[in-house]
Amino acid sequence: MAKRQLELIPRDEKKERPVKKGARKTAVLKASPASRVKAVPKSAAKKKPEAVRLTAADLATRQREISVSEFFTKNRHLLGFDSPAKALLTTVKEAVDNALDACEEAGILPDLVIVISEITETRYRVVVQDNGPGIVKAQIPRIFGQLLYGSKFHTLRQARGQQGIGISAAGMYGQLTTGKPIKIASHTGSKKPGHEYEIQIDTKRNQPVIVSERELDAKGPEPDKEKRAVARSFEQGTRVELEIEATYKKGRHSVDGYIEQTAMANPHASVTYVAPGGERHEYPRVAKELPKPPLEIKPHPHGVELGILLKMLHESKARNVVSFLHGEFSRVSGPVAEEIAKSAGLPLTMSPLKAAREQAESLYKAIQATKLMAPQSNVLSPIGEELLLEGLKKQVTADFYAATSRSPAVYRGNPFLVEAALAYGGLPGDELATMIRFANRVPLLYQQSACAITKSVIQTTWKNYGIQQSRGALPMAPMVLMVHIASVWVPFTSESKEAVASYPEIMKEIKLALQDVGRKLGLYIRRGLREADAEKKRSYIEKYIPHIGIALQEILGIDDKRKEKVCATLKDTLERSRKND
Repeated sequence: MAKRQLELIPRDEKKERPVKKGARKTAVLKASPASRVKAVPKSAAKKKPEAVRLTAADLATRQREISVSEFFTKNRHLLGFDSPAKALLTTVKEAVDNALDACEEAGILPDLVIVISEITETRYRVVVQDNGPGIVKAQIPRIFGQLLYGSKFHTLRQARGQQGIGISAAGMYGQLTTGKPIKIASHTGSKKPGHEYEIQIDTKRNQPVIVSERELDAKGPEPDKEKRAVARSFEQGTRVELEIEATYKKGRHSVDGYIEQTAMANPHASVTYVAPGGERHEYPRVAKELPKPPLEIKPHPHGVELGILLKMLHESKARNVVSFLHGEFSRVSGPVAEEIAKSAGLPLTMSPLKAAREQAESLYKAIQATKLMAPQSNVLSPIGEELLLEGLKKQVTADFYAATSRSPAVYRGNPFLVEAALAYGGLPGDELATMIRFANRVPLLYQQSACAITKSVIQTTWKNYGIQQSRGALPMAPMVLMVHIASVWVPFTSESKEAVASYPEIMKEIKLALQDVGRKLGLYIRRGLREADAEKKRSYIEKYIPHIGIALQEILGIDDKRKEKVCATLKDTLERSRKND
């Protein structure tokens, strides 16, 4: 049926068109013949586009794998590149951490050179050079051009790096913001040629792309050519150069603060730092010996969850479940392994590869019900009380210093150790105490309020030690607090490694360490108050005894010699009385 259109009839037209029966009467608009317009019915109005409904097959075509590089490209804030100022700090931090780890693992006293050059107001070149063992040619592209590639993730050993993300993520950030590749020069010995690479990351495949490579002579990585800040080259070591978009700022939360605190926590390292303005800072080593090397340990049974246990069973090369328990875990002897297997109702000769989920769960419950020795405590490498004080005294001028190093403890089967130090007096007294946080000798500059260390400081009752403190706040005193956590696996709250997770076991140890140095501080403050009170009384004696002597002389009529003798006797009596009090 054809659609019926309405016609507008001029005002002077007398005849009306007949209306069909049942049709709706329409208002008549009259106008001049030249302005006749046909009305458009509602049905002819433009329809809104309907939402496209996808089928399961359509949805399936959209699914694809996401590489870790592609993920962190869109979520670089998770790695610490969420602002230009923080990006500069994170880049330096990752390169320095790698350099210190490499030197210590090779038994070499670290000698680091850090040069930051300003290209424009928003672009900087970062150069970090070390005297470490160097990197073999085949490993350079993967270490610097592939995220989640490293040697530390699958081991339980105290180290600064853990995930294999840091330095490759810094190179990825430079590639994103400036388009420039990361440049690496490395020598493994004085008699061997070195290698220089320029590397970018294929973010879709998380694979390194070699832009250029060349062989170097045996003289070692060249010093910075622009600034000529380093007038020497090393026989072996690695030099990393990145060009990134960043902002340089001074202060505690800047690169300057990070390097200063790194020197404080690593007194065995020599650090030369050249700031963007050309200002040179030297941090000579205080300790002439390397810290005790940390040892790698096997996981403790009480720190392993059911899913991990099942995976370990199916990947084990052990012949039976007893040798599996004894060989794959720490603190499980042969007799204890047999006891666990019997408690789980498993045959002693059963192959771990044939373990079903129900059998793994029985084994897991038996492990949790068995009393085992705590993990080894001699595998950690603390800074030590003496070096804590040396590092603090080198950077902070104060009237009183105290430090403590706790015995190792355990969380989730992982051994850890807490150290604390403080400097008091000679600082601004009307401000909150300054917090310095470390994890495996690495300064933690951001996310202070989310860190277990800060929460533990706030929850400590500092009023017991003569320090003012408002509820839910840091203590208010002329004081610098320094806390270090050493562990085979530090539980950071994010991939950027800026705050320690609040495990109850960790917070308990931090509080005990703070209470230890707090008691030492309390003794010092109370002794100072007593000495101030004694000095006040002494001043009273020295002030009023001569007047008493003059009064006695006038009353008793004694001569000057006897007056002096009386004054001396009174002074001696009051001094002894004050000391007895």
